[in-house]
Amino acid sequence: MKIYLANPRGFCAGVDRAIDIVDLSLKKYGAPIYVRHEIVHSRHVVNSLRHKGAVFVEELNEVPEGSVVIFSAHGVAKSVWEEAQSRRLHVIDATCPLVIKVHNEVNRDYTQGYELILIGHAGHPEVIGTLGQIPDKFHLVSSVKDVESLHVEKTQNLSYVTQTTLSVDECRDIVEALHRRFPNIKGPHQEDICYATQNRQNAVKSLSKLVDVILVIGSPNSSNSNRLRELGEHCGIPSYLIDAASDINPDWLKDAKSVGLSAGASAPEVLVTEVVAYLKRLGSSEEVEELTVIEEDVEFMLGEWRHYSPISGVFLCIDSIAVIEDFRFIPHNPSHLNRLALEVAGVSEVIGNARLQVVRGGEDPISERHHGHRGSERERQK
Repeated sequence: MKIYLANPRGFCAGVDRAIDIVDLSLKKYGAPIYVRHEIVHSRHVVNSLRHKGAVFVEELNEVPEGSVVIFSAHGVAKSVWEEAQSRRLHVIDATCPLVIKVHNEVNRDYTQGYELILIGHAGHPEVIGTLGQIPDKFHLVSSVKDVESLHVEKTQNLSYVTQTTLSVDECRDIVEALHRRFPNIKGPHQEDICYATQNRQNAVKSLSKLVDVILVIGSPNSSNSNRLRELGEHCGIPSYLIDAASDINPDWLKDAKSVGLSAGASAPEVLVTEVVAYLKRLGSSEEVEELTVIEEDVEFMLGEWRHYSPISGVFLCIDSIAVIEDFRFIPHNPSHLNRLALEVAGVSEVIGNARLQVVRGGEDPISERHHGHRGSERERQK
């Protein structure tokens, strides 16, 4: 039985960053560090961090007043931030920068008077956090059928965003249905489904052409891992979601001449190694082959910890506003000031009309923060 390893697989930049934030927080503040919701959807990762002193809670009322609390990579509603402030909690935000990008899109469109639609799965923490960015005029759709039965008020002033971990193909069908029903609907400037989700789905599609069975490593509550398993099935290959090697049923592999192995964006590589070792014990004597569809080199820098989120090592010194005439980034490393960082910040549409200022090491970013033309009060209101 030959083993093919999908590449890319496993940890994405947002997951790496979130786990690093918990580890470094434990070193800086000591245990216990409270984490609202699972930092990422991986039983292995959560248990490892719990062993180090992280305490996982579902609601902030479980956190003692004045404690350090970390918000998970999935993001939170604005009401959660308000509750944390009222309880004097020291918040460290581990929200994935690509989720922050979606939040910025939502807030921008809402301030411009749009009625919004979110394509996503009800009950998922990311969806709950995104829906909680604005108080009203937000609809959730999960299927083409939902689109067909949707009732909106502003058919001429309508926009949509998506959950970052959806099936690319499923999302495409829903977007097409939205455009058929609402021809003037506005979508995001850049696709919201994250690069890691797309890359791992493309890798599974390639695996499906070579193997008899696909195993996807990921926890049951991991959205992107479930989409990988579903995609394998959609490609006509028996596909199974496993949390560890111990979940494998040998009957799945009976008569299989080749098996493909992938891992969701929250699954650590150590689990892949353990599964490969298990498969070899079952009788796989051939070499393991990597099937690479694209090389990933995305990294989200930690930067400093503030009450607004570091974005790819770049700090946005103002919150999202509808019109930006003068804004500045303070890069942790000026070489990271790139297009991805600007798009994540949700301001790529106004780059041509805005003035950027890069503050390099040794310069004081505070003393000149508000210098330059910022537009009239009327322009800012507009």
